[in-house]
Amino acid sequence: MKSKAFQVAAWEFSEKIKSKAFIISLVIMPIIMILFGVLPGLLVSRPDADATVVGIIDETDSIIGPLARRLDEKYKLPDGQPNYVIKNLSSQGVIEKKKMAANKMVTAGDITGYFYFPSSIFDSGKVEYRSENVSNIKIQERFSRTIEEVIVESRILKQGLDPSLIKKITADVNVKSIKVSEKGDEKETGFLETFFSGYIVIMMLLFLVMTSGQLLIRSVVEEKTNRVIEVLLSSCSARDLMVGKIFGLSGLGIVQMLIWGMIGFAVSLKTGANIFTTMNLMLSLVYFVLGYIFYSAIFVAAGSPVTTEQEAQQITTYVSLLLVFPMVIAMPVMQNANSVWIKVLSFIPLLTPTLMVLRISVQMPALWEILSTIALLIVSSIVMMWAAGKIFRVAVLSYGKRPTFVELVRWVREK
Repeated sequence: MKSKAFQVAAWEFSEKIKSKAFIISLVIMPIIMILFGVLPGLLVSRPDADATVVGIIDETDSIIGPLARRLDEKYKLPDGQPNYVIKNLSSQGVIEKKKMAANKMVTAGDITGYFYFPSSIFDSGKVEYRSENVSNIKIQERFSRTIEEVIVESRILKQGLDPSLIKKITADVNVKSIKVSEKGDEKETGFLETFFSGYIVIMMLLFLVMTSGQLLIRSVVEEKTNRVIEVLLSSCSARDLMVGKIFGLSGLGIVQMLIWGMIGFAVSLKTGANIFTTMNLMLSLVYFVLGYIFYSAIFVAAGSPVTTEQEAQQITTYVSLLLVFPMVIAMPVMQNANSVWIKVLSFIPLLTPTLMVLRISVQMPALWEILSTIALLIVSSIVMMWAAGKIFRVAVLSYGKRPTFVELVRWVREK
C-alpha cells in the first residue's frame, strides 16, 4: 500500500474509532442481535400472569370433563392455580343460538374464545375455535394437543384396549443429533446450534456493512459538500484516497467484529455452548474480511456520485439488501447445503461470503469449492476496487445531476 493511502487509512480509522457513533454501535449492535434472537422466544415462553377463561360447546357431553382435568394437570400458573378456566356453554337449545350467545361473550370479554365439538368429532376429528384473536398460537396448540389426547383415549377404550399400554407402546422417541466430520470426529449438535453458528456471522456482516457503508458514503458526501475533497486531492491521488478510506473503515469493521467475537466467546465459555470449531471460525473470518472489502468497494462505486444525505441513505439501503437474500434461502441451505443450485449461487460474488459461511456451518464444502470461492472473492474485490477507483476519480469532483448508468460504465472504461 502507498504511504499516502496508508496515511488516509490511519486517519479514517483513528477519527472514526473515537467517534460516539462507533462507541455506541459497539454496545447497541450486540444488544439488538440478542433481542432479535432471544427476546421473541422468551416472550412466547413467558408464563401467563392470570387464568384464561375458555368456553366449550360440547355436543358429545363426554369431552369437556376429561379435557378440563388434563388441562388442570398440565398447565399451571406460577402461583399453582390452573392456567385455564373452562366455561361450559353446552346448554340446551339449537346450536346456532349457542354459538350466537358464545360470540356475545367473546366480544364482551367474558371469555377469550370458545371451542365447538360437533357430535361427529370422534369420526371426523374436526374442531372449531372462535375468538377475537385467533393468532394466539399458545392456546390453540395446547388445547388441540390435549383434545387429541382425550379423543384418542376414547377411541382406544371403545376398541376394548388398555390406554396406558397404548401410551407406553407409542411413547415418543428422542433422537440425538451427532455431527460427523470428514476426519471421523463426532460432535453432538442440534438444528439451532448449527443454524446460528452461520447466521450470527451473516448478521454481523450485515450490520457492519450497513453501519460502515453509511460512514463511508457520508464521509464522501460531507467532504464533497464542504469542498474538503478538493483539498485532499491536492495532497494525494483519488485512488490513494479511495483505498485509504476502504481499508481504514475495513479495519474499523474488523475491530468491531473482534470485540463482538470476544464477547461471544466469553459468553460461550460461561454458558458451555460451543457453536464454532477452530476451522469453521477461521474460514468464516476469511470470507467475512473478503466479503467486507468487496462490499466496501461497491459502496464506494455506488456512493461516490451522490451529493446529498438522502441519496446516501437510499444507496446504503439498496446495497445492504443484497445481503438479505441469503437469509431468505437460509432454510433450503440448511436442508441441502450441497445441492447444485446452491453451489451455483455460491459462485456469484455478491452471495459468496454469506452462502459459504452458511454452508460451512452446516456441512463443510469440498476443498476445491473453498479455494475457488476464496480466489473468486479476491479477484472480485480487486476488480471491484479497480472499477470503484475509476468511478471515484471522476465522481468525487462532480456536483449537481447524478450520472446515469451509461455514464458510470464510460467512466470505468476510460483510461
